[in-house]
Amino acid sequence: MFRARARWWLLVLLVLVGGCRCGDAPGVGGATASFRPQEEVVDFGRVLEGTQVRRSLTLVATGRAGVTVEAVTDAPFFVVVSQIVVAGSGTGTVDILFSAGNTPVQGELVLTAGRTTAKVKLTGVGVRPLACVPTGECRDSRFDLESGQCIESPQADGASCIPGSRCQENGRCQAGVCVGQPRTCDDDNPCTVDSCSPTQGCVTASVACPAPLNPCKVGVCDRNAGCQEVDVADFSPCGAVSCKAAQVCFSGTCRTVKPPDGFVCAPATPCQDEGKCSAGECLRPDAGDLESVFSAELGGAPVAEDGGPVLLVDDGTVYASVCGEDAGCWLAAYTEGGLLRYASPYDDGGARTLLAASDAGVVVLAPEALEAYAPRGVGELRWRTSLAISDAALDGGTPEGVPGTGAGRVALTKEGDVLTYVTWSGDAGTEPLRSRLVLLSADAGVPLAMGPEEDGGGAARLAVDDARGAYLYTPWDGRLAFTSWALPEPSTDGGALTAQMGPYFRDGLVTWTGAPTTDFGPATLEDGGVASLNVEPLGPGVPDGSPSLALASGRLLVGARAFVDTDGGVLGALDWDAGTRTLSPLAEPVLMSPGGTVGHALALACDHTDGTPCVDADLRTVLRSFSSDDGHFFSEVDVLPSPLLPGTFHEAALLEQGTVGVLADAALPNGQRQAWLEWIAFGNKVNQCALPGRVEVAGAVFSGDLLHVALRRDGVWRLESYPVGVRAEVHGWPQRNASPAGTRRAVP
Repeated sequence: MFRARARWWLLVLLVLVGGCRCGDAPGVGGATASFRPQEEVVDFGRVLEGTQVRRSLTLVATGRAGVTVEAVTDAPFFVVVSQIVVAGSGTGTVDILFSAGNTPVQGELVLTAGRTTAKVKLTGVGVRPLACVPTGECRDSRFDLESGQCIESPQADGASCIPGSRCQENGRCQAGVCVGQPRTCDDDNPCTVDSCSPTQGCVTASVACPAPLNPCKVGVCDRNAGCQEVDVADFSPCGAVSCKAAQVCFSGTCRTVKPPDGFVCAPATPCQDEGKCSAGECLRPDAGDLESVFSAELGGAPVAEDGGPVLLVDDGTVYASVCGEDAGCWLAAYTEGGLLRYASPYDDGGARTLLAASDAGVVVLAPEALEAYAPRGVGELRWRTSLAISDAALDGGTPEGVPGTGAGRVALTKEGDVLTYVTWSGDAGTEPLRSRLVLLSADAGVPLAMGPEEDGGGAARLAVDDARGAYLYTPWDGRLAFTSWALPEPSTDGGALTAQMGPYFRDGLVTWTGAPTTDFGPATLEDGGVASLNVEPLGPGVPDGSPSLALASGRLLVGARAFVDTDGGVLGALDWDAGTRTLSPLAEPVLMSPGGTVGHALALACDHTDGTPCVDADLRTVLRSFSSDDGHFFSEVDVLPSPLLPGTFHEAALLEQGTVGVLADAALPNGQRQAWLEWIAFGNKVNQCALPGRVEVAGAVFSGDLLHVALRRDGVWRLESYPVGVRAEVHGWPQRNASPAGTRRAVP
C-alpha cells in the first residue's frame, strides 16, 4: 500500500513540472509564441496600369518567444518573401506587391504561425492612363494619376519646336509659343515663281511668259535670258482652217495657204481620229461616244447655289456637296481616278453649297455662315464662322438683317485666307441694307481685316491678284474697286509683332488700329478689334454690267461689258451689237486668254427679225470672242450641239492652243437629253463628242486634261470623268466659277 501511494504522487509531480514549461523557449520560461498584424487593411491606392507598387505590413510578436509566420495571397497581389521571422517581443515585416490592371481589385493576405491565423484585406485601383497629347508646339502634357486628367504646361524657353506654318523654320519656344525664322524659298531661277504656303511649304511654279501678240510665236523661259519669243512648229494653225484655205504658221509668220490632200484639217479628239483634206473636203472617220475614265455613284443628289459650282477640283481631288433623301447631306471627296477619299457629314445634316477649295480647306456656304473642311483625312470640320460680322456684333450688339454671301463673292489668297463680300438683307431676303468686305484666316476662320460697312449691297464678284491685292466689282452700282492687305509677321526676336506693308502693295491702303498680339497673324488687336481694309475705286467703273469678272496679264474683263486695265484705265467696251438680232450676255463664264489679249463671253441670241418675242425654244447660246484692245468682236459660234434642237449650255473652259472647251446638251424629240463635249477654235466648232447614253447634267468642271461631270444616268446620280485631249489653261480663269477650285485668283 505504501509503495503504490508513493508512485502516484511521483506521477502527479512529473505532470505539474512538464506543464509549466509548455510553449517556452529555452531560457524564457513562461512566454507564449504568437503574433498579430499591425494593420487590418493594406491600401495600395491608385496605380498606373502595367506598373507594380510595394507596400510593407508590420507583424508584432505577442510574446517573448520568436515565431515564424507564413504569408500567402493571390494575384494581382504577391508576397515578396513568404516566411517572415518575428523576433520575440519584436516586429517583422512582410512585403507585398500589387501588379496593377485597369480596374479596382480586392484581395486577402493570409498569415499563419502554428495554430494562429490572421487575415489582412488588400485593396488597389488599377488606372489606365489617358493618351495625353499637347494642344500645340511648346506645350507638354502629362497624365496626373490622382485626378485622372491630363495636365498641360509650357515647355522651357529655347526648346526646339516645329512652327505651325511651313513658311517658318528653326523654331524655338518662347513663353509657350513656337517662334521660327522665315523660310527662304527663292531657288535663284528666273523661270520659276517661288512662294511659300503655310501648309505645303515652298511651292514652285513655272513662270507664265506673256503670250505674244503674234499667234505664230510662243513665250518660253530661258534660265539665263528669261522669257523669250520663239516660233511655234510649222503648220500650226494660227486662224481658221479648212481644206479650201488654212491659216498656218511658217517660220513664225501666219500665212494663208491652200492645203494639199492629206493636210490635217481637224485634230484628233478622244472620240474621233484626225481629219485630212481630200479634193478640197475635210474627211474624218465616224465619231464614237466618249469613254469615261471612271464613273462612281454619288449616293445622293449634288447640291449647288444657283450659278455656283457643282464640283470643285484642287490638288487631284474632286469635291461635291451631296444630299441623300434620308441620309442628310455631306461633303464628298474623290480622287481624279474615282476613288472615294471621304464622305464627311455636315453636323446638322443640312445642305451646304461649294464655294472654293485649296490646300488650306474646302470652303462651303452654310446658313448665315462659312465653314471650312479639311481637304485630306476624314474631311473634319476645321472652322465655322458666322457671317453676322457687323459693327453691332463687334460692339456686342445684335446686327440688323440677314447676312449672306455666295459664289463669286468668295475668293482665296495664295495662303488660303478667305476674302468674302458680305451683304445684309431684310428678313425676306430682299432689299439689301448694307455690305462689307471681310478677310478671314485660313486656319481658324477668324476675322483678319474688314472693310467699312457701306450702304446697299447685292451681287458682286471678287478676284485676287497674288502680286497686288484684290478687285471687287459691284454691278448694282457699277463700281470697280481695288483693295490690298499686308498681314503682320511674327517677331523673330521674341518681341511684339509689327504690321508691315508688303513690297507689292500700295502704300496707305491698310491701316492698323492697334498692334497685333498673336503669333500667326492679326487675328485680333490689343483693343479687341481687327485690321481695317480700305477699298479704293478704280476709274469710273462699269455700269450696267452683269456679275462677272475675269483677270489675266494685267487686264480685267468686267461685267461681260468692258475690258479694264488693272490700274483703272478703260480699254474698250465689248461690241454686243448684233444688228437685228437680240443678244443678252450671260453673267458667266467670261474667259481671258493667258496673255490678256482675247476675251470670250457667252450670250443668249434670238434670231427673230419680225419683232415677235422669243420663247425658250427660240433661244440659242453663242460664244463671242473679243479683242481686249478695243472690245470689237472676232467671231461668234453657236455652242449648242444641234442647230435644230433646243439645248442647254453647262460649262466652258479655255484650253491650250486658244481652244474653248464647251459642255452642252440637246433636248431630244422624245423628251430625253444627250450631252456633248465640244471644241471651238478661231471661230469654228472643230469637233464634238457625245457623252454616252441619255443623261441629265447638274454641273461640270474642266481640270487638267479631264472633264468631271455630275450627272444622272438611269435615275442614279453619278460622278464621271472624261478625257479632253488637251489641257485646261492654268493661267487666267478658264472655268465658269473661276479656277477649278472655284477661286477667282490670277496666277502671275
